[in-house]
Amino acid sequence: MAALNALHDSEIASRLATLDGWARDATRIIKIYRFANYHETMAFVNAVAWVAHRGDHHPDLEVGYNHCTVTYTTHDAGGLTARDFDGAAKIDALFNL
Repeated sequence: MAALNALHDSEIASRLATLDGWARDATRIIKIYRFANYHETMAFVNAVAWVAHRGDHHPDLEVGYNHCTVTYTTHDAGGLTARDFDGAAKIDALFNL
């Protein structure tokens, strides 16, 4: 796999502006997805796991009864990379199906 390079602040800001509801927290981007019930939450979590596995880039997930917090960072690069923003866009597309 090619080396992963952390993005500069200006590029992070530009990419973040294209995503709805995502926020930067230092070297991570985070979004909370809300659902009507536990069943919908778990269906989303399972779908995120499948998408992450297929893309070989796995976000951290925090799961509650009616919500899931998704956090992306690229540990190997020590910050945010294009892969994080691509993953976030895929998860948003999944949520909006």
